[in-house]
Amino acid sequence: MLETLTVQDSVELAVVERSGFVESRHAGAAVVLSPDGDIVALHGNADALILPRSSLKPLQAIACVTAGAVLEGEQLALSTASHVGTDRHASVVRDILTEGGLTEDDLGCPASWPSDSSTRDELVREHGEPTRVRMNCSGKHAAMLRACVATGWPTDGYLDPAHPLQQHIRDVVERLTGEKIAHTAIDGCGAPVHATTLTGLARAIHRIGTASDRSPFALHRVAGSLVRAVRENPWTIEGPGRPDTIATEKLGVFTKHGAEGVMVMVSPNGTTVALKMLDGATRASTIVAATLLARAGGLTDADVAALGEALPLTVLGGGADVGAIRPGAGI
Repeated sequence: MLETLTVQDSVELAVVERSGFVESRHAGAAVVLSPDGDIVALHGNADALILPRSSLKPLQAIACVTAGAVLEGEQLALSTASHVGTDRHASVVRDILTEGGLTEDDLGCPASWPSDSSTRDELVREHGEPTRVRMNCSGKHAAMLRACVATGWPTDGYLDPAHPLQQHIRDVVERLTGEKIAHTAIDGCGAPVHATTLTGLARAIHRIGTASDRSPFALHRVAGSLVRAVRENPWTIEGPGRPDTIATEKLGVFTKHGAEGVMVMVSPNGTTVALKMLDGATRASTIVAATLLARAGGLTDADVAALGEALPLTVLGGGADVGAIRPGAGI
C-alpha cells in the first residue's frame, strides 16, 4: 500500500506553547522554491507522496477552463476555492451553474451546512437545511460541470475517474507537477484527488503562481488569470476571517490550504512553499508557510508579524492570552 511520509521523514514545523510550556508539536515536511523555481530549502522528506486534497484545486480549475469552461473574475476565483458557504459564495456558484444551463441538482458534491457560523445560524433560524451549493467544494464542482457542458461531455458521472473530464484533469496535473500520477483516491467532496510528491506540488503551484495572463500559451494564460482573480477577490478563496483570505488580503500571496494539513503559498515575487503537517492539523500551516517564504526572501519579517496578528494563533487560559502557536525548531 502506498503511504505518505513517515514520522522519521518529518521535522518539527510548529509548536503550541502554553504558559511557557510546549504542549503540542506539529511535525511534517516542507519545500521552498525560489522565484526561478529552484529548491532553496528542504525540511523533511519532500519526495514522499501526499494527497494534496484541496491544494489541488488550482490545477483542477485550470483544467476545467482549458477544457472549455468560460469563467472570469469571481466565478473563476470560486472554481479554486474552499469557501465557507456564505450567501455571497452560494450566489456566485449558482450563477456558474445557471449560465451553463445547470442546477444545484447537477452538483455531485454532498449537501452541507455552511461552515461560516453566522450564515449557518441564520439558515437554522429560517428552518433551512444542508444543500450542495453550500458545500465548500461546490465552486470546483460547478466549474467541472461547466467544462462538461462546453465540451459536450456527459454531466452524469463527471466524478468518475474514467470520465473524459477527469482524464483531462489528470493530464493537466501531470503536466504541471512534472510527475506521473502514482495513485488516485476519492476526496471528501467525491472528486478524484491525485497523489503527488510535495516537491511536485510545489513546482505546479510555482508555475501557476508565476504565470502571466498575457502568456501566448493557453495553460499559462489561464493560470495567470486564475491567480489574478483570487488576488482581486480574496473573499472568494475561503471567507471572512479565514486564513487563506486573510493571507491573500494582507500579503498579496496566492495561497490554498488542503485538508489533512496541506498548504501551498506563492509570494508576489514568485517564491513558493508547499508543506504537509503529518498529523493533518491546519492551525499552524499558514504562519509556517509565510515564515518559510520570509526566510527565502519572498516576504518580510514585518509581513509575517502582521499576518500573525490577524490569524487565530493565540492560546487562551481563562480567557487570557497565555501562549501561541508558532513555527517550530525544524524550520
